Amino acid sequence: MRSRKPLALFAAAAFVLAGCGGGGGDASTEGPVTLTWWHNRTTEPMKSKWQQIADDFHKTHPNTSFTIEPLQNEQFQTKVPLALQGNTPPDLFQQWGGGALADQLKSGKIADITQASSGWIGPLAKNADGWKAGGKQYGAPYLMHAVGFWYRKDIFASAGITSTPTTVDELNAAVAKLKTAGVVPIALGGKDRWPDAFYWAYFAVRQCSVDTLKKAVEKTELTDPCFLKAGENLKSFLDTKPFQDGFVGTPAQQGAGSSAGLVANGKAAMELQGDWNPDVMQALTEDKEIGSKIGWFPFPSVPGGQGDPSVLLGGGDGFSCTTRAAKACAEFLGHLVGDDVQKILAETNSGLPVTPAGVAALKSEPHKQIAEAMTKASYLQFYFDTAFPTKVGQALNDTIANFFAGQGGPDTIVKSVSEAAAGNK
Repeated sequence: MRSRKPLALFAAAAFVLAGCGGGGGDASTEGPVTLTWWHNRTTEPMKSKWQQIADDFHKTHPNTSFTIEPLQNEQFQTKVPLALQGNTPPDLFQQWGGGALADQLKSGKIADITQASSGWIGPLAKNADGWKAGGKQYGAPYLMHAVGFWYRKDIFASAGITSTPTTVDELNAAVAKLKTAGVVPIALGGKDRWPDAFYWAYFAVRQCSVDTLKKAVEKTELTDPCFLKAGENLKSFLDTKPFQDGFVGTPAQQGAGSSAGLVANGKAAMELQGDWNPDVMQALTEDKEIGSKIGWFPFPSVPGGQGDPSVLLGGGDGFSCTTRAAKACAEFLGHLVGDDVQKILAETNSGLPVTPAGVAALKSEPHKQIAEAMTKASYLQFYFDTAFPTKVGQALNDTIANFFAGQGGPDTIVKSVSEAAAGNK
Protein backbone atom coordinates (compact mmCIF):
# COMPACT_ATOMS: atom_id res chain seq x y z
CA MET A 1 0.00 0.00 0.00
CA ARG A 2 1.07 3.59 -0.25
CA SER A 3 2.36 6.19 2.17
CA ARG A 4 0.58 6.35 5.49
CA LYS A 5 -0.01 10.08 5.20
CA PRO A 6 -3.41 10.17 3.50
CA LEU A 7 -4.52 13.33 5.30
CA ALA A 8 -1.79 15.25 3.51
CA LEU A 9 -2.57 13.62 0.21
CA PHE A 10 -4.30 16.59 -1.38
CA ALA A 11 -2.98 19.39 0.80
CA ALA A 12 -1.24 21.09 -2.10
CA ALA A 13 -4.40 20.91 -4.15
CA ALA A 14 -6.54 23.04 -1.87
CA PHE A 15 -8.78 25.31 -3.86
CA VAL A 16 -10.55 27.80 -1.61
CA LEU A 17 -13.15 30.19 -2.96
CA ALA A 18 -12.00 33.09 -0.84
CA GLY A 19 -14.25 36.07 -0.70
CA CYS A 20 -17.36 34.29 -1.94
CA GLY A 21 -20.36 33.77 0.25
CA GLY A 22 -24.04 34.38 0.69
CA GLY A 23 -25.02 30.92 -0.42
CA GLY A 24 -28.16 30.43 1.60
CA GLY A 25 -29.51 29.18 4.91
CA ASP A 26 -27.71 26.87 7.27
CA ALA A 27 -28.59 23.26 8.04
CA SER A 28 -31.46 23.84 10.44
CA THR A 29 -33.76 21.38 12.22
CA GLU A 30 -36.54 19.69 10.25
CA GLY A 31 -38.92 16.73 10.42
CA PRO A 32 -39.36 13.73 8.08
CA VAL A 33 -38.09 14.54 4.60
CA THR A 34 -37.62 12.91 1.21
CA LEU A 35 -34.36 14.08 -0.36
CA THR A 36 -34.29 14.52 -4.11
CA TRP A 37 -30.81 13.34 -5.10
CA TRP A 38 -29.12 14.01 -8.43
CA HIS A 39 -25.92 12.06 -8.99
CA ASN A 40 -23.91 11.19 -12.10
CA ARG A 41 -23.51 7.44 -11.77
CA THR A 42 -25.81 6.13 -14.49
CA THR A 43 -24.08 2.77 -14.98
CA GLU A 44 -23.46 -0.28 -12.83
CA PRO A 45 -22.08 -1.06 -10.35
CA MET A 46 -22.13 2.45 -8.84
CA LYS A 47 -25.76 3.18 -9.75
CA SER A 48 -26.89 0.28 -7.56
CA LYS A 49 -24.31 1.03 -4.88
CA TRP A 50 -25.65 4.57 -4.45
CA GLN A 51 -29.16 3.14 -4.13
CA GLN A 52 -27.96 0.65 -1.51
CA ILE A 53 -26.12 3.36 0.41
CA ALA A 54 -29.30 5.46 0.45
CA ASP A 55 -31.37 2.46 1.57
CA ASP A 56 -28.91 1.70 4.36
CA PHE A 57 -29.02 5.30 5.55
CA HIS A 58 -32.82 5.21 5.61
CA LYS A 59 -32.73 2.14 7.88
CA THR A 60 -30.79 4.05 10.52
CA HIS A 61 -32.47 7.41 9.79
CA PRO A 62 -36.11 6.47 9.09
CA ASN A 63 -37.15 10.13 8.86
CA THR A 64 -35.02 10.52 5.72
CA SER A 65 -36.09 8.95 2.42
CA PHE A 66 -34.75 9.45 -1.10
CA THR A 67 -35.95 10.05 -4.62
CA ILE A 68 -32.88 9.36 -6.76
CA GLU A 69 -32.37 10.66 -10.28
CA PRO A 70 -29.12 9.61 -11.99
CA LEU A 71 -28.07 12.08 -14.70
CA GLN A 72 -25.43 11.91 -17.39
CA ASN A 73 -22.36 13.90 -16.42
CA GLU A 74 -22.88 16.48 -19.15
CA GLN A 75 -26.44 17.29 -18.06
CA PHE A 76 -25.35 18.94 -14.83
CA GLN A 77 -23.96 22.01 -16.60
CA THR A 78 -27.44 22.97 -17.76
CA LYS A 79 -29.87 21.29 -15.35
CA VAL A 80 -28.40 22.54 -12.07
CA PRO A 81 -28.32 26.27 -12.99
CA LEU A 82 -31.88 26.04 -14.30
CA ALA A 83 -33.06 24.20 -11.19
CA LEU A 84 -31.47 26.79 -8.92
CA GLN A 85 -33.39 29.50 -10.76
CA GLY A 86 -36.67 27.69 -10.06
CA ASN A 87 -38.60 26.88 -6.92
CA THR A 88 -37.81 23.17 -6.59
CA PRO A 89 -34.09 22.50 -7.00
CA PRO A 90 -32.81 19.07 -5.92
CA ASP A 91 -32.05 18.73 -2.23
CA LEU A 92 -28.74 17.01 -2.94
CA PHE A 93 -26.76 17.25 -6.18
CA GLN A 94 -23.40 16.50 -7.75
CA GLN A 95 -20.93 19.26 -6.97
CA TRP A 96 -17.38 19.69 -8.28
CA GLY A 97 -16.64 22.86 -6.32
CA GLY A 98 -14.46 25.64 -7.67
CA GLY A 99 -15.89 28.28 -9.98
CA ALA A 100 -19.14 26.41 -10.56
CA LEU A 101 -19.90 26.48 -6.85
CA ALA A 102 -19.07 30.20 -6.72
CA ASP A 103 -21.63 30.82 -9.46
CA GLN A 104 -24.26 28.66 -7.78
CA LEU A 105 -23.96 30.56 -4.51
CA LYS A 106 -25.47 33.59 -6.22
CA SER A 107 -28.82 31.76 -6.27
CA GLY A 108 -29.05 31.93 -2.46
CA LYS A 109 -30.22 28.30 -2.43
CA ILE A 110 -26.99 26.46 -1.55
CA ALA A 111 -26.96 25.45 2.12
CA ASP A 112 -24.17 26.51 4.45
CA ILE A 113 -23.32 23.24 6.21
CA THR A 114 -20.38 24.58 8.22
CA GLN A 115 -21.94 23.87 11.62
CA ALA A 116 -23.78 20.74 10.52
CA SER A 117 -20.57 19.19 9.16
CA SER A 118 -18.34 20.11 12.11
CA GLY A 119 -18.65 16.64 13.61
CA TRP A 120 -17.45 14.75 10.55
CA ILE A 121 -15.52 17.10 8.24
CA GLY A 122 -12.19 16.82 10.12
CA PRO A 123 -10.80 13.62 8.56
CA LEU A 124 -11.25 15.12 5.07
CA ALA A 125 -8.62 17.77 5.89
CA LYS A 126 -7.65 19.82 2.81
CA ASN A 127 -9.75 17.60 0.56
CA ALA A 128 -12.81 19.59 1.65
CA ASP A 129 -11.40 23.02 0.79
CA GLY A 130 -12.60 22.97 -2.81
CA TRP A 131 -16.16 23.02 -1.45
CA LYS A 132 -15.60 26.10 0.73
CA ALA A 133 -16.39 29.75 0.07
CA GLY A 134 -15.60 32.64 2.35
CA GLY A 135 -14.50 30.21 5.04
CA LYS A 136 -17.85 28.39 5.01
CA GLN A 137 -18.56 24.83 3.90
CA TYR A 138 -21.05 24.52 1.04
CA GLY A 139 -20.60 20.85 0.24
CA ALA A 140 -18.14 18.00 0.62
CA PRO A 141 -16.24 15.58 -1.61
CA TYR A 142 -16.67 11.84 -1.36
CA LEU A 143 -13.89 10.97 -3.85
CA MET A 144 -10.84 12.80 -5.19
CA HIS A 145 -9.48 12.29 -8.70
CA ALA A 146 -6.40 12.46 -10.88
CA VAL A 147 -6.23 12.22 -14.66
CA GLY A 148 -3.67 10.04 -16.44
CA PHE A 149 -3.32 7.54 -19.26
CA TRP A 150 -5.17 4.22 -18.96
CA TYR A 151 -3.63 1.64 -21.29
CA ARG A 152 -4.03 -1.95 -22.37
CA LYS A 153 -1.01 -3.88 -21.14
CA ASP A 154 -1.64 -6.68 -23.64
CA ILE A 155 -1.78 -4.30 -26.62
CA PHE A 156 1.36 -2.47 -25.53
CA ALA A 157 3.19 -5.80 -25.27
CA SER A 158 1.99 -6.93 -28.72
CA ALA A 159 3.22 -3.66 -30.22
CA GLY A 160 6.64 -4.06 -28.63
CA ILE A 161 6.25 -1.27 -26.08
CA THR A 162 8.17 -2.48 -23.05
CA SER A 163 7.76 0.49 -20.72
CA THR A 164 5.25 3.28 -20.26
CA PRO A 165 6.19 6.70 -21.68
CA THR A 166 7.74 9.23 -19.31
CA THR A 167 8.31 12.00 -21.87
CA VAL A 168 6.22 13.33 -24.75
CA ASP A 169 8.87 12.05 -27.16
CA GLU A 170 8.43 8.56 -25.72
CA LEU A 171 4.65 8.94 -26.00
CA ASN A 172 5.01 9.88 -29.66
CA ALA A 173 7.24 6.85 -30.22
CA ALA A 174 4.60 4.61 -28.61
CA VAL A 175 1.93 6.12 -30.87
CA ALA A 176 4.09 5.32 -33.90
CA LYS A 177 4.60 1.71 -32.78
CA LEU A 178 0.90 1.20 -32.19
CA LYS A 179 0.07 2.56 -35.64
CA THR A 180 2.59 0.17 -37.17
CA ALA A 181 0.87 -2.66 -35.29
CA GLY A 182 -2.46 -1.60 -36.79
CA VAL A 183 -3.97 -0.41 -33.52
CA VAL A 184 -5.63 2.91 -32.71
CA PRO A 185 -3.09 4.45 -30.32
CA ILE A 186 -5.38 6.70 -28.27
CA ALA A 187 -9.16 6.81 -27.97
CA LEU A 188 -10.77 10.23 -27.49
CA GLY A 189 -14.40 11.08 -26.70
CA GLY A 190 -14.40 14.42 -28.50
CA LYS A 191 -18.19 14.61 -28.72
CA ASP A 192 -18.33 15.46 -25.02
CA ARG A 193 -15.62 18.15 -25.35
CA TRP A 194 -14.29 17.96 -21.79
CA PRO A 195 -11.95 15.03 -22.62
CA ASP A 196 -10.23 17.28 -25.18
CA ALA A 197 -9.58 19.80 -22.42
CA PHE A 198 -7.54 17.25 -20.46
CA TYR A 199 -4.85 17.41 -23.14
CA TRP A 200 -4.52 21.19 -23.24
CA ALA A 201 -4.65 21.32 -19.43
CA TYR A 202 -1.86 18.80 -19.06
CA PHE A 203 0.37 20.55 -21.58
CA ALA A 204 -0.26 23.73 -19.54
CA VAL A 205 0.52 21.94 -16.28
CA ARG A 206 3.78 20.62 -17.74
CA GLN A 207 4.72 23.96 -19.34
CA CYS A 208 3.81 26.38 -16.51
CA SER A 209 5.11 26.64 -12.96
CA VAL A 210 2.83 25.97 -10.00
CA ASP A 211 2.86 29.66 -9.06
CA THR A 212 1.78 30.58 -12.58
CA LEU A 213 -1.05 28.05 -12.49
CA LYS A 214 -2.30 29.40 -9.16
CA LYS A 215 -2.21 33.01 -10.38
CA ALA A 216 -4.03 32.09 -13.59
CA VAL A 217 -6.94 30.65 -11.63
CA GLU A 218 -6.94 33.46 -9.08
CA LYS A 219 -7.06 36.15 -11.77
CA THR A 220 -9.07 34.15 -14.35
CA GLU A 221 -6.53 34.76 -17.09
CA LEU A 222 -4.02 32.91 -19.24
CA THR A 223 -1.66 35.79 -20.00
CA ASP A 224 1.62 34.06 -19.16
CA PRO A 225 3.44 32.96 -22.35
CA CYS A 226 3.58 29.38 -21.05
CA PHE A 227 -0.13 28.95 -21.81
CA LEU A 228 0.39 29.89 -25.45
CA LYS A 229 3.32 27.48 -25.56
CA ALA A 230 1.05 24.77 -24.14
CA GLY A 231 -1.27 25.25 -27.11
CA GLU A 232 1.66 25.03 -29.51
CA ASN A 233 2.81 21.79 -27.87
CA LEU A 234 -0.72 20.44 -28.17
CA LYS A 235 -0.79 21.33 -31.86
CA SER A 236 2.44 19.37 -32.40
CA PHE A 237 0.92 16.39 -30.63
CA LEU A 238 -2.31 16.55 -32.64
CA ASP A 239 -0.24 16.59 -35.83
CA THR A 240 0.89 13.03 -35.03
CA LYS A 241 -2.78 11.98 -35.48
CA PRO A 242 -2.91 9.74 -32.40
CA PHE A 243 -6.71 9.33 -32.20
CA GLN A 244 -9.32 7.15 -33.86
CA ASP A 245 -11.09 8.30 -37.02
CA GLY A 246 -14.15 10.35 -36.19
CA PHE A 247 -13.04 11.15 -32.65
CA VAL A 248 -14.88 14.48 -32.82
CA GLY A 249 -18.20 12.61 -32.85
CA THR A 250 -17.25 9.88 -30.35
CA PRO A 251 -18.82 10.02 -26.88
CA ALA A 252 -16.58 9.50 -23.88
CA GLN A 253 -18.54 7.06 -21.76
CA GLN A 254 -21.78 6.03 -23.45
CA GLY A 255 -21.79 2.69 -25.23
CA ALA A 256 -19.23 0.18 -26.46
CA GLY A 257 -18.25 2.59 -29.23
CA SER A 258 -17.33 5.35 -26.79
CA SER A 259 -13.68 6.15 -26.13
CA ALA A 260 -13.80 4.19 -22.86
CA GLY A 261 -15.55 1.36 -24.69
CA LEU A 262 -12.90 1.26 -27.41
CA VAL A 263 -10.18 0.65 -24.83
CA ALA A 264 -12.33 -1.77 -22.84
CA ASN A 265 -12.98 -3.86 -25.96
CA GLY A 266 -9.40 -3.80 -27.26
CA LYS A 267 -10.12 -1.44 -30.17
CA ALA A 268 -7.69 1.20 -28.90
CA ALA A 269 -4.56 1.06 -26.77
CA MET A 270 -5.03 3.93 -24.32
CA GLU A 271 -7.11 6.88 -23.18
CA LEU A 272 -6.32 9.99 -21.14
CA GLN A 273 -9.01 9.88 -18.48
CA GLY A 274 -9.76 10.14 -14.79
CA ASP A 275 -9.27 7.40 -12.24
CA TRP A 276 -12.95 6.52 -12.55
CA ASN A 277 -12.31 4.96 -15.97
CA PRO A 278 -12.03 1.29 -14.89
CA ASP A 279 -15.49 1.53 -13.35
CA VAL A 280 -16.83 3.02 -16.60
CA MET A 281 -15.07 0.47 -18.81
CA GLN A 282 -16.37 -2.47 -16.80
CA ALA A 283 -19.92 -1.52 -17.81
CA LEU A 284 -19.02 -1.24 -21.50
CA THR A 285 -17.54 -4.66 -22.19
CA GLU A 286 -18.36 -8.33 -21.70
CA ASP A 287 -14.71 -8.98 -20.87
CA LYS A 288 -14.75 -9.91 -17.20
CA GLU A 289 -10.96 -9.75 -17.05
CA ILE A 290 -10.69 -6.13 -18.16
CA GLY A 291 -9.48 -5.05 -14.74
CA SER A 292 -6.33 -7.14 -15.02
CA LYS A 293 -5.58 -5.95 -18.57
CA ILE A 294 -5.33 -2.23 -17.93
CA GLY A 295 -2.62 -0.13 -16.36
CA TRP A 296 -2.04 3.54 -15.61
CA PHE A 297 0.74 6.07 -16.11
CA PRO A 298 0.90 9.83 -15.49
CA PHE A 299 0.98 12.39 -18.28
CA PRO A 300 4.56 12.55 -19.55
CA SER A 301 6.98 15.42 -19.03
CA VAL A 302 7.44 18.08 -21.70
CA PRO A 303 11.02 19.01 -22.70
CA GLY A 304 11.79 22.60 -21.75
CA GLY A 305 8.67 23.03 -19.65
CA GLN A 306 8.75 24.95 -16.38
CA GLY A 307 6.11 22.74 -14.79
CA ASP A 308 6.84 20.29 -12.02
CA PRO A 309 6.52 16.79 -13.58
CA SER A 310 4.92 15.53 -10.36
CA VAL A 311 1.93 17.88 -10.65
CA LEU A 312 -1.35 16.16 -11.48
CA LEU A 313 -4.55 17.37 -13.09
CA GLY A 314 -7.67 16.39 -11.23
CA GLY A 315 -10.40 17.41 -8.85
CA GLY A 316 -13.07 15.70 -6.84
CA ASP A 317 -16.61 14.40 -6.85
CA GLY A 318 -18.80 15.81 -4.14
CA PHE A 319 -22.30 16.95 -3.28
CA SER A 320 -23.94 20.15 -2.17
CA CYS A 321 -27.23 20.58 -0.33
CA THR A 322 -29.91 23.12 -1.03
CA THR A 323 -31.73 24.84 1.80
CA ARG A 324 -35.09 23.02 1.92
CA ALA A 325 -33.87 19.94 3.81
CA ALA A 326 -30.33 20.93 4.66
CA LYS A 327 -30.08 19.20 8.05
CA ALA A 328 -30.97 15.75 6.71
CA CYS A 329 -28.83 16.34 3.64
CA ALA A 330 -25.79 17.27 5.74
CA GLU A 331 -26.28 14.17 7.87
CA PHE A 332 -26.24 12.06 4.73
CA LEU A 333 -23.04 13.74 3.51
CA GLY A 334 -21.47 12.77 6.82
CA HIS A 335 -22.57 9.20 6.14
CA LEU A 336 -20.86 9.25 2.72
CA VAL A 337 -17.50 10.19 4.23
CA GLY A 338 -17.81 7.67 7.06
CA ASP A 339 -15.46 4.70 7.15
CA ASP A 340 -18.02 2.13 5.99
CA VAL A 341 -19.04 3.99 2.82
CA GLN A 342 -15.48 5.11 2.07
CA LYS A 343 -14.36 1.47 2.15
CA ILE A 344 -17.18 0.58 -0.27
CA LEU A 345 -16.11 3.37 -2.62
CA ALA A 346 -12.50 2.18 -2.44
CA GLU A 347 -13.61 -1.16 -3.92
CA THR A 348 -15.37 0.41 -6.93
CA ASN A 349 -12.21 1.60 -8.73
CA SER A 350 -13.97 4.89 -9.44
CA GLY A 351 -11.70 7.29 -7.58
CA LEU A 352 -9.63 7.88 -4.47
CA PRO A 353 -11.38 7.96 -1.08
CA VAL A 354 -11.18 11.15 0.94
CA THR A 355 -10.49 9.60 4.36
CA PRO A 356 -7.59 7.54 5.74
CA ALA A 357 -9.74 4.42 6.19
CA GLY A 358 -10.93 4.61 2.60
CA VAL A 359 -7.43 5.11 1.22
CA ALA A 360 -6.17 2.13 3.21
CA ALA A 361 -8.93 -0.02 1.65
CA LEU A 362 -7.80 0.49 -1.96
CA LYS A 363 -7.21 -2.86 -3.66
CA SER A 364 -6.71 -1.99 -7.33
CA GLU A 365 -3.01 -1.81 -8.19
CA PRO A 366 -3.47 1.12 -10.61
CA HIS A 367 -5.40 3.05 -7.98
CA LYS A 368 -2.67 2.37 -5.44
CA GLN A 369 -0.25 3.72 -8.05
CA ILE A 370 -2.39 6.83 -8.54
CA ALA A 371 -2.62 7.30 -4.79
CA GLU A 372 1.17 7.12 -4.58
CA ALA A 373 1.47 9.68 -7.38
CA MET A 374 -0.93 11.93 -5.48
CA THR A 375 1.19 11.58 -2.36
CA LYS A 376 4.28 12.67 -4.28
CA ALA A 377 2.58 15.44 -6.26
CA SER A 378 3.61 18.94 -5.27
CA TYR A 379 0.24 20.27 -6.45
CA LEU A 380 -3.11 19.13 -7.79
CA GLN A 381 -4.37 21.45 -10.50
CA PHE A 382 -8.16 21.43 -10.48
CA TYR A 383 -9.66 20.96 -13.95
CA PHE A 384 -9.61 24.41 -15.48
CA ASP A 385 -13.29 24.30 -16.42
CA THR A 386 -14.05 23.68 -12.74
CA ALA A 387 -11.50 26.08 -11.30
CA PHE A 388 -12.72 28.96 -13.47
CA PRO A 389 -16.25 30.43 -13.23
CA THR A 390 -18.75 28.27 -15.13
CA LYS A 391 -19.10 30.44 -18.25
CA VAL A 392 -15.34 30.89 -18.51
CA GLY A 393 -14.71 27.16 -18.10
CA GLN A 394 -17.31 26.31 -20.72
CA ALA A 395 -15.83 28.84 -23.15
CA LEU A 396 -12.38 27.32 -22.63
CA ASN A 397 -13.65 23.78 -23.21
CA ASP A 398 -15.56 24.84 -26.34
CA THR A 399 -12.53 26.61 -27.80
CA ILE A 400 -10.26 23.64 -27.10
CA ALA A 401 -12.80 21.30 -28.72
CA ASN A 402 -12.93 23.55 -31.78
CA PHE A 403 -9.14 23.51 -31.84
CA PHE A 404 -9.19 19.71 -31.89
CA ALA A 405 -11.62 19.93 -34.81
CA GLY A 406 -9.20 22.11 -36.74
CA GLN A 407 -10.62 25.54 -35.93
CA GLY A 408 -8.52 28.30 -34.40
CA GLY A 409 -5.01 28.20 -33.04
CA PRO A 410 -3.12 28.20 -29.73
CA ASP A 411 -3.80 31.92 -29.36
CA THR A 412 -7.56 31.48 -29.58
CA ILE A 413 -7.49 29.18 -26.54
CA VAL A 414 -5.76 31.86 -24.48
CA LYS A 415 -8.06 34.60 -25.77
CA SER A 416 -11.19 32.60 -25.00
CA VAL A 417 -10.58 32.91 -21.26
CA SER A 418 -9.95 36.66 -21.37
CA GLU A 419 -13.05 37.27 -23.48
CA ALA A 420 -15.29 35.04 -21.36
CA ALA A 421 -13.93 36.54 -18.13
CA ALA A 422 -14.68 40.05 -19.39
CA GLY A 423 -18.23 39.01 -20.23
CA ASN A 424 -18.69 37.30 -16.86
CA LYS A 425 -18.08 40.44 -14.79
